[in-house]
Amino acid sequence: MSQILVVDDDDSLRRVIEFQLSQAGYRVATAEDGHRGLELFRKLQPTLVISDVQMPGISGDDLLAAIRAEAPETMVIMVTAFGTVEKAVEAMRAGAHDYLTKPFSRDALLLCVERALTFRGLEKDNRRLREELRGQHALDSLIGVSESMQEVKRMISRVAASEASVLLLGESGTGKELVARAIHQGSGRAHEPFIPVNCAAIPSELLESELFGHLKGAFTGAVKDRQGKFIQADGGTIFLDEVGDLPLDLQPKLLRVLQEMEVEPVGGVARKIDVRVIAATNLDLQTAIAEGRFREDLYYRLAVIPIQLPALRRRPEDIALLARHFVARYAGGQEVDIDPEVLDRFRAYRWPGNVRELENSIERMLVLRRGESLGVDDLPPAILRPDSPVSGNVLQLPEEGYPLEQLEKEAVMLALERCGGNQSRAARFLSIPRHVLLYRMEKFGIK
Repeated sequence: MSQILVVDDDDSLRRVIEFQLSQAGYRVATAEDGHRGLELFRKLQPTLVISDVQMPGISGDDLLAAIRAEAPETMVIMVTAFGTVEKAVEAMRAGAHDYLTKPFSRDALLLCVERALTFRGLEKDNRRLREELRGQHALDSLIGVSESMQEVKRMISRVAASEASVLLLGESGTGKELVARAIHQGSGRAHEPFIPVNCAAIPSELLESELFGHLKGAFTGAVKDRQGKFIQADGGTIFLDEVGDLPLDLQPKLLRVLQEMEVEPVGGVARKIDVRVIAATNLDLQTAIAEGRFREDLYYRLAVIPIQLPALRRRPEDIALLARHFVARYAGGQEVDIDPEVLDRFRAYRWPGNVRELENSIERMLVLRRGESLGVDDLPPAILRPDSPVSGNVLQLPEEGYPLEQLEKEAVMLALERCGGNQSRAARFLSIPRHVLLYRMEKFGIK
């Protein structure tokens, strides 16, 4: 049963409208002026408001503006005694759904109300369908027929509508941001902001300001106020990529934000926020917890729903689909075929950089291709030489020998690629100090 609020300073008309709507089966509340009307509107959140235009204090126009600002989905019917086209047009332009001119009959009142409520129902159905289609479109962007990808899609469909925090786990290049966007698009927050933050790409000394914001003068260099990513995401979703690289001293502050849904800019005061959190990492956070590099309580706050993304080498049946998808994206509208042998090489390769490496390889091959189609000769060296150390993390030297310096360079490049360019993680991956990695990068000219 729809809740209707009637706001009119004419006592007799207000009682008549209340009686007629109640008789028709509607729940009705009334207010004698705009102040009381706004108070009841905020308390009851009615489906429909019927308001006189001319009232002392807060006028009907002011009440309409307040309702449109706070709840634009609420239907508003304006009542005017003047009967002028200009007044009706003004109300409609300001956001009113319809208007009634005094005096009006019971049938005119009920017909106007029925039309407004029917329109609201259609709008609600359309909005729901649009959200479902957006969510389906986002799922369609996740290409794959393998059982592991189908399971990922099923998980997205199940968790999208909830408000629970999601932690995406998987190697670098497996499409974690794409999955995060699919979750957002399938949620009730789809029309609100999606704000991605790469925690590994921002210097640690700037990360707190980047996440939570700061006020002018809060520290040296803070020449103006800055709105943090959490505030930018208010009402929507924030995606904390590479959350495993978050500095240890910042982790308690993030935990407090997640627990209290309250953010405090540097040098400012705390304010409430409404944000859905999706995080991602390619690190083993359980190991990081055991080594004291990641807080256990923060992990459990983030990993309410963990989703494991499969490595590309674990779903070889998806490789041809992905390859053709990237060819269509980067071929500039041209019809470019892929030789079957190329697809065989793709399926035999281990793809340490996962889908991102496949995408980059296809783009490179299209730019440098020698013929109309993509052939074996167009393959990058790492894929063309299956016995190269780059073809996986297993050392398999060719018969004719292989330069040690080249082997070392390729190991450094592979580690950096696997770790998304993060030097600290690449150094840990290679079991060397970070300064040694930097020396090797400078020696080999690796940017």
